[in-house]
Amino acid sequence: MATWNSRGLRGSTLEEFINRTNEKYLENGLALIQKVPTPITPINIDKETRHITLAYFDQKSTVDYIGAVQGIPVCFDAKECATDTFPLQNIHEHQVEFMKNFEKQGGVAFFLISFTHKDEFYYLRLKKLLEFWQRAKEGGRKSFRYEELEPDFFLPQGKGVLVPYLDTLQKDLLARD
Repeated sequence: MATWNSRGLRGSTLEEFINRTNEKYLENGLALIQKVPTPITPINIDKETRHITLAYFDQKSTVDYIGAVQGIPVCFDAKECATDTFPLQNIHEHQVEFMKNFEKQGGVAFFLISFTHKDEFYYLRLKKLLEFWQRAKEGGRKSFRYEELEPDFFLPQGKGVLVPYLDTLQKDLLARD
């Protein structure tokens, strides 16, 4: 049983940036993307602050965000990485299976990775993740390196939003045709 504590807040800055980006996309009529809440059952609650200090997850979460962009179903997960190596253990089998099934239904699934030490965001296509995933299953590296990533899928800066992933989503869609 997984338990919640302050480690679970590691990605909260990235998620806040994505939430603000999604609000801007909604305001501009570009996308409707919502944060998927992770259902928890509280175990300990601080009586003074009324904050949950210990809880367990009711079920395995799938992705952090789900919605539609110009009529296209989209789901993605947000991850942070403080080095040039991203451990695949940060992505769970059930997430990959959900994303594969999502794409089989005509949707687009991806990961947004914040390379915090470089102040860069990366759009990891499910197709590319599956290459790394298969390599690990076959006994290869259980991680991928920054240098292995597709240069065209780093997010541009200065697009009026904090995590401008829509242009890169468009590149992903064009690469599928």
